[in-house]
Amino acid sequence: MLIARLIADTATLETRLDAASAELAAAGLPLAEARMLDACSDVLELELPGDEAAALRRVIDSHFAPSDAIVSREPFRVPDLFVSDMDSTMIGQECIDELADFAGLKPQIAAITERAMLGELDFASALTERVGLLAELDEAAIATCLADRIRPMAGARALVATLKHFGCRTVLVTGGFHHFADPVAADLGFERVVGNRLAVAGGKLTGGLVGPLADSATKLEVMLGELAKLGGEAVSLATGDGANDIPMLANATYGVAYYAKPKARSAANGWVDRGDLTALLKLLGIPQRDWRG
Repeated sequence: MLIARLIADTATLETRLDAASAELAAAGLPLAEARMLDACSDVLELELPGDEAAALRRVIDSHFAPSDAIVSREPFRVPDLFVSDMDSTMIGQECIDELADFAGLKPQIAAITERAMLGELDFASALTERVGLLAELDEAAIATCLADRIRPMAGARALVATLKHFGCRTVLVTGGFHHFADPVAADLGFERVVGNRLAVAGGKLTGGLVGPLADSATKLEVMLGELAKLGGEAVSLATGDGANDIPMLANATYGVAYYAKPKARSAANGWVDRGDLTALLKLLGIPQRDWRG
């Protein structure tokens, strides 16, 4: 069985649903049911026999884009664990790119960041190169960058607060830096933070890191470790946007790519391409009257 929930432009929804239904039937995936959720009236739920998730995704993209959607093989429920990337997911910026601006290096570093997020560069070497370019930058620039540049993504506070209200464990795990992630997590309400640590000496960045590297393997390890503590039936939600989020997204119950790079979007079973982070609450069937934050 496949269950898809999606949010799309409602103006021509009925017409597009008819066309999608015909294409699904031709592919051997006849719709068993299509209905709007009672709790979230702009969410369309589709139920189909079989397990051809890739075919269903293609049809959704063909007929409903841009959409916000999750395709699941099990009935939906509020997750027990939420693990999220930070940069360009919970916040609207790439912290290292903004910090690089204080060193007059934003174009060079942002270009490396983009290629790493697309999966064109090895994450570890790309991070090492970018951090190295920041050597001798005053540590005080981080606080200024946080105050002046870093802003939560729309819906981030509501998403985290609402999930916590329903008993969900929340973890921020980033390939970025604790200098940024710790205050961001405190502001948004995350209960645990995992990231990289910038090395500082004499009030300046050294161009290196302290401790083990937090990368795509770390993100997956953190998610699986947290799930193990919650028991075998625990349901996970993961969000991210780049190549280093792929293992986490691919292994979560609901892996949602948020305005993501193509490789990350393809690896996930959910995506947000049109709304803000509260779209996840709608797709989970949580009515707005129960939102927090």
